[in-house]
Amino acid sequence: MEARQPAKPISTASWLEKIPHPFVLIFGIIIVAAFLTHIIPAGEFDKVELANGREGVVPGSFHYVEGKPASFLDVFLAIPQGLVSAAELIFVTFIAGATFQVLEHSGTLENAVGSAIRVIGQRRAKLLIVLTTFTFGLLGAVVGFEHNIALVPIAVIVGLAIGGDLLLGAAVSLGAVVIGFSTSPINLYTVGTAQIIAELPLFSGALFRSIFCLASLMVLAWYNCRYYSRLLNGQVTSTVASIPTEGLALARDTETYRLRTQDIMTLVAFFGLFATLLYGVFAYGWYINHFSALFVMIAIAAAAIHRMSPNTAVEQMIHGAGAIAGGALVIGLARAIQIVLEGAMISETIVNALALPLADFPPYLSAILMTLVNSLINVFIPSGSGQAMVTMPVLIPLSDLIGVSRQTAIFAFQVGDGFTNLIVPTSGGTLAMLALARVPFDRWLRFILPLIGMLFLLSWVFLAIATAISWQ
Repeated sequence: MEARQPAKPISTASWLEKIPHPFVLIFGIIIVAAFLTHIIPAGEFDKVELANGREGVVPGSFHYVEGKPASFLDVFLAIPQGLVSAAELIFVTFIAGATFQVLEHSGTLENAVGSAIRVIGQRRAKLLIVLTTFTFGLLGAVVGFEHNIALVPIAVIVGLAIGGDLLLGAAVSLGAVVIGFSTSPINLYTVGTAQIIAELPLFSGALFRSIFCLASLMVLAWYNCRYYSRLLNGQVTSTVASIPTEGLALARDTETYRLRTQDIMTLVAFFGLFATLLYGVFAYGWYINHFSALFVMIAIAAAAIHRMSPNTAVEQMIHGAGAIAGGALVIGLARAIQIVLEGAMISETIVNALALPLADFPPYLSAILMTLVNSLINVFIPSGSGQAMVTMPVLIPLSDLIGVSRQTAIFAFQVGDGFTNLIVPTSGGTLAMLALARVPFDRWLRFILPLIGMLFLLSWVFLAIATAISWQ
């Protein structure tokens, strides 16, 4: 009698655990994008100059044009072109990693975080999580998205110091910045641009949006605290435990930490230069390259205060930049997706095809679908202001026809554009922050997807209220 073969074990791994390496995932998306250029016709809207000097589209002007589908060679050319196109974000990521390595080598960051935890107390670690979450959320709401990239390591150090992991640090910083930016009542890039297109007073409806911003950050703070508790109790296993945390973790018991005079001088220099940077953002329109320049100054100042030799400082900067090289390079790879789509001119065709069917649904359902449509469009047009300029001229007249107020349509756009920035692989700022937190994109997806679902459900409750009151 033939012996039975032992049964093969059945895999119980969820699909989230089978997500491939970020480089593999993004290259696969590039191939899909190239394939789409052969089946989706090229098209564009007529353009007009808006009141703020930016270029917007003319409603109802969409027309097909002659396109150039991506060739086999174009798929691979898009990668170096993406690296060049995303150079500013790539280099600010390298320089931020280099600067924080100098700060870590000086001992200032470790002493500052250790002293803060000693004062607040390990038993009140959840309070620290909540405070840090709301601090980064406020920065996202007021300062912006990419402007906070370089601050991510601070949150990661705090997360590790209280017994959390890299994911907790990323959630406290990246998660809060994205949610703050997404729900901000004074977001010039999304709300401001959309309200100019909709001919509404700038930043009108701020109270409603502020309540939603606060509620969203409360959900994130709860999510972070819950994950921290489950991690400490052994209810979940960290998926990033194997990733080195050299330069980010505290080396001693928190009771032993005290700030030295050199540490105080370094912190004054750091926050002084950062305040200068923020002033430049609002007064002179400074952007990514100015951030890189200021962080080089911070590294030099820290090295001088702590009397590091030039060779030691440079070696530390190289070490810090090298530690996040993979995450920095994936930003350029992700930008290649846009290169492929823009080269074939199919992005606006996709926008037009997704937006027009909304007229067939009741107002509240249309508002919900607007959030989902904008979420999909965000993959192809990850720029908030860029997406507003392409989608709002289509959605605003449409909202008038279907009984959705213009404020509600802008709110739906804000939600759809914003929350998906936590996961879209075409968002360079997101990938840069993940690189500094040393969290691989695939593991971040597993962690953050449940939160995104909760936030969308919360937004739909607010959309129901906005639709019921005909929010103006």
